[in-house]
Amino acid sequence: MTMTEDKRPSGPDLSKGVSLSEFKDGKLLGHVGEEDVLLVQAGSEIFAIEPLCSHYHGPLAEGLVVGDTIRCPWHHACFALRTGEATRPPALNALAVWDVTRDRDRITVARKREAPKPLTARRSAPAAEKVVIVGGGAAGFAAAETLRREGFAGAVTMLSNDDAMPVDRPNLSKDYLAGNAPEDWLPLRGEDYYRDAGIDLRLNTNVAAIDPKTRSVTLGNGDKLPFDRLLLATGAEPVKLQISGADQPHVHTLRSVADSRAIIKESASAKRALVIGASFIGLEVAASLRARKIEVHVVAPEERPMQKVLGPEMGDFIRALHEENGVNFHLKDTVERLDGISAALKSGAVIEADLVVAGIGVKPRLALAEQAGLAVDRGVSVSEYLETSVAGIFAAGDIARWPDPHSRQTIRVEHWVVAERQGQTAARNMLGRRERFDAVPFFWSQHYDVPINYVGHAESFDDIAIDGSIKDRDCLLKYRKDGRVLAVASIYRDLDNLKAELEMERSRA
Repeated sequence: MTMTEDKRPSGPDLSKGVSLSEFKDGKLLGHVGEEDVLLVQAGSEIFAIEPLCSHYHGPLAEGLVVGDTIRCPWHHACFALRTGEATRPPALNALAVWDVTRDRDRITVARKREAPKPLTARRSAPAAEKVVIVGGGAAGFAAAETLRREGFAGAVTMLSNDDAMPVDRPNLSKDYLAGNAPEDWLPLRGEDYYRDAGIDLRLNTNVAAIDPKTRSVTLGNGDKLPFDRLLLATGAEPVKLQISGADQPHVHTLRSVADSRAIIKESASAKRALVIGASFIGLEVAASLRARKIEVHVVAPEERPMQKVLGPEMGDFIRALHEENGVNFHLKDTVERLDGISAALKSGAVIEADLVVAGIGVKPRLALAEQAGLAVDRGVSVSEYLETSVAGIFAAGDIARWPDPHSRQTIRVEHWVVAERQGQTAARNMLGRRERFDAVPFFWSQHYDVPINYVGHAESFDDIAIDGSIKDRDCLLKYRKDGRVLAVASIYRDLDNLKAELEMERSRA
């Protein structure tokens, strides 16, 4: 979001100088020329950086300064204040930074620094090593980008069975599906990026087998690709409805751009939609279809939406929020069969719906790992370095089950930001860095104008400490087990959520 013609620059003119006493909580938003600039005090230093996160333009002035970095309050991206580099997903693009001069308590912002040159493959270096990435999602993309960012000069081949370039998947059930984001916002990078960075991205490409002994990948067409290092990032696939009538053309799942496009196309003429499942994805779809003025019915077996993850109070709030926005719930019920546009429920009720979306969960794609003989335990088992049981083969994203130092368990989570961060760590470890993956899991969910941020991981909890008011959309919930806080959820307590993440990082076992 660039500044529009009629938007006036913010705050004082920083090129004329400001006093340290004008800072609030170590930050000051001002401008240089027509550009907004955020001044940030970190220890004894003052930095000047672009004020909006490069992911979804979250206001960094409301973020958290940690050392010489700043974290975005919305989705926990992180930027180096010195260079502007995006050091943690979900942000990928660097921010502009300016030179700062200081004379005692007088701070003046001078020239804008030149942006670093875009990544390109360093073809002059020896390119003997070959890295193959299986998967075109968050983890696979982040790994490929990180390999080049870290200066790897070998061959990088990315195999995706999707027909679309790597995209911002959370958007598929949120703004894009709701009609609030154009399709050209979806790709994480344009086509020219892969060409310039020397990443061989192959779409519509199936992988038939991986042979750890010969260090090769067999493609669906029989071709073989050798590798020195391999990243498995096959992700997860939607659980398919196993009921009569589930194979009809108006019945959809949502995972890919093609899925989202198909639902959007059908929503143009649909009068009533049935969402099967009250999962995060199911309810985000419900909210997006309501934005398109379609009548929505949600059928799910549980007593409250999302109770298992967020607890009963938050579950009741989410239900009420959706009902306020016109969603009809049929809870403690299931769809037994689909007969044309009629859905027969176990309770005996019948719902007529010309659009059906099933959001009943996903399952990790483990077939390649199992066939290759990798250790598997409800996911691909990896070490703290994200390496599988076979040296040189790594796994990241929705399929990886890793030792989490905070919960003190081995866990597997299906979060976008976790997948991106694991892709980055796996890439560095493929380059021999021996970097532990110990990031605290984070995800966000959007329901109408209410964002829910969640850090940590609580597979189960004994109690929930609620600070503030869920009903008033101003709360922080701490999920505890045996007296330890395993996870924190919040609504509009963004800074507190960032602080909770930092506390978890610092209290790792």
